Amino acid sequence: MSARRTAALFGVSAILFGGTFVGAKAGLPYFPPLLFVAIRFDIGAVVLASYAVHQLSPADLRPRTTDDILAILSTGIVVIGMTNALIFVGQQYITSGVAAIMMSLNPILTPVFAAFLLHEERLSTRGILGLILGLVGVAFVANPDPSNLTGSIGLPILFAAAVTGAIGAVGIRWTNPTLSSTARTAWGVPLAALLTHGLSVLAGESAAAISLTPIAVLSLAYVGIGSGAVAYLTYFDLIDTVGATRANLLFYLTPVVSTLGGWLLLGETISLVTIGGFMIIFVGFVLLGSGSIAVVVSKRLPRTWKQWTKARMWVDGSTKR
Repeated sequence: MSARRTAALFGVSAILFGGTFVGAKAGLPYFPPLLFVAIRFDIGAVVLASYAVHQLSPADLRPRTTDDILAILSTGIVVIGMTNALIFVGQQYITSGVAAIMMSLNPILTPVFAAFLLHEERLSTRGILGLILGLVGVAFVANPDPSNLTGSIGLPILFAAAVTGAIGAVGIRWTNPTLSSTARTAWGVPLAALLTHGLSVLAGESAAAISLTPIAVLSLAYVGIGSGAVAYLTYFDLIDTVGATRANLLFYLTPVVSTLGGWLLLGETISLVTIGGFMIIFVGFVLLGSGSIAVVVSKRLPRTWKQWTKARMWVDGSTKR
């Protein structure tokens, strides 16, 4: 049951997050980008508040420790707020294919940060090979125009989004919160809404620029409820269950979902190269099966120099546990 639950969390998160690119592409012509994100999280906050009232007690929602607060901030400000603000702004200047490649750097960046912060999550050689194959597969699925790979401000913005998301996921795992992932998400989405509304005001965006067409309403409903509330509940639960490195492998599947969604809903085509990319991604996931992530020490970053030195000695094999 545990394996089935993990697979369900992984599948739901990948499908809902993958659909975000389709929803964003459909809705951005009708909304200023940062205001689009902010309203998305307004809707998500209302949905999550309703869910939390029925599922959690006041004691379940109350932060008790510093780690609880740090986990909430990592969730709301970093993983949800800043990452999505960068994604929606970057997608104005870059093709969806290139955006998918940039965001798929997240699973590769995560173990880099985890190597320093989470000594329990170290990739084996097999795992590294699987990550590389997954990235190659994503490149084939996205199939970007090489002329769009240079000279765009969207590239550094999307790269910053991938870095931000990876750091935030590792930061959540590093803390030792007493709050459940559901409670942290219920706190985090409103924080993300406040952050993105503030960024929208600073950017000079106006609600007068919104055009509420049927497509705009549908795209907003999807990114607000589906990928703005439900997806984060399953994603943060997945981080708690399998760790940041494994959880962020779902971002290898999001370009697949985005490509299929674009084909079904936006009339985009799927080439033989794209199908080949799907197969390469599948091989990467096979390699990233059991045994690809080695458990070394603990998930906590040493908080004193003495603890850090001892932890590094253990990781380097120069001392015994």
